[in-house]
Amino acid sequence: MKIQRMPSLAISALLLVSISHTADASDWAQWRGPNRDAKSQETGLLDTWPEDGPPLTWKATGVGGGYSSIALANGRIFTMGDLDDGSYVIVLNEADGLPIWQTRIGEAGGHKRYPGPRGTPTIDGGDVFVLNQYADLVCLDAESGETKWSVNLVDQYGGKMMSGWKYSESPLVDDDRVICTPGGSNGTLLALDRKSGNKLWQTEGWTDPAGYSSVITATIDGTRQYIQLTGKSVAGIEPVSGTVLWQADREGKTAVISTPIVQGNTVFVTSGYGIGCNAFRITNDGTNWQTEQLYANKEIMNHHGGVVFLDGHIYGSSGGTFRCLDLDSGELAYAGRSAGKGATVYADGHLYLRSEAGPVALIEATPTELVEKSRFDQPDRSEEKAWPHPVVANGKLYLRDQDILLCYDVKKN
Repeated sequence: MKIQRMPSLAISALLLVSISHTADASDWAQWRGPNRDAKSQETGLLDTWPEDGPPLTWKATGVGGGYSSIALANGRIFTMGDLDDGSYVIVLNEADGLPIWQTRIGEAGGHKRYPGPRGTPTIDGGDVFVLNQYADLVCLDAESGETKWSVNLVDQYGGKMMSGWKYSESPLVDDDRVICTPGGSNGTLLALDRKSGNKLWQTEGWTDPAGYSSVITATIDGTRQYIQLTGKSVAGIEPVSGTVLWQADREGKTAVISTPIVQGNTVFVTSGYGIGCNAFRITNDGTNWQTEQLYANKEIMNHHGGVVFLDGHIYGSSGGTFRCLDLDSGELAYAGRSAGKGATVYADGHLYLRSEAGPVALIEATPTELVEKSRFDQPDRSEEKAWPHPVVANGKLYLRDQDILLCYDVKKN
């Protein structure tokens, strides 16, 4: 794999204010943050923004085409993008957006209308794990960018997707395992040894094609498990053996993308294309697992911006509206207009909604009504949809839009 160092990396960074960086526990080292729930641990953030948005700290260009969000750890920002000769992992300095290294991991391209990588890197224990649009799963040294191992989920593990939008998953790293979803008749879920890339297990009896969701971990009735959503079902998998603990049928359509939410014994899933949301109660009587559908409705039809659970409620986009749903009952708490259809993340009492059209809104995290505190239009918009999820970490708001990455200071003075 080709590695390029900072002098040859075509990225420019505009430093607008002086910064001093101190790494802390608020890093965002994987998809949707530390717990894969889109909740930032940040506090002391701005309650409102100026009309043109919070202060812009820096802008980096040259991160390539595609829809990957960012991961942030130990003073470095990791993302993926298509450059002229392939798909790359690209690493920047957190303090100023200047380049550190980039490594080619596969071919560029993918879907004709929406090319480029979609997944977010996962940083763990000095390694970075990535999955590109062509199913290349790669482990690299986070410091140097050297490739440690690489496999292809289609060629080596029979991967098959539910539709043709290409692989979008962000790998899960759990102890000595890397978990991903090739889909197909060889087994929906796959575990690899994180050090060697060798296969540990692939699910038997669960052979759904892969959707576009990413795996989470949860503990239900005392049993830790992996939970994943496909276009045909949602299932819980025992981590060490790969045994399918339970499986609930749930038919999706076209593309099932949003990450599941687990609260207690309740598993909540949602997707777009007219499908809506479902909640399942998962229980174990000491011998067997049972699944019970609590409700299925169209109150939230989240396409791919994800949803957030807070204090008994689910928040997220549904079409062009922003909605709040009572998790237990499935009843709608409110629906209203904000910045538009987009991706949602929570931090310090507020929901950050990044519209696919560009506007970014700050919404009060309350189930009583939609209270939009601030909104600004992202500058330097590309001609593509702004699908990469926003990230709030270490007092900064990050917005990726194709070839650019914007870093805003959202910390109170």
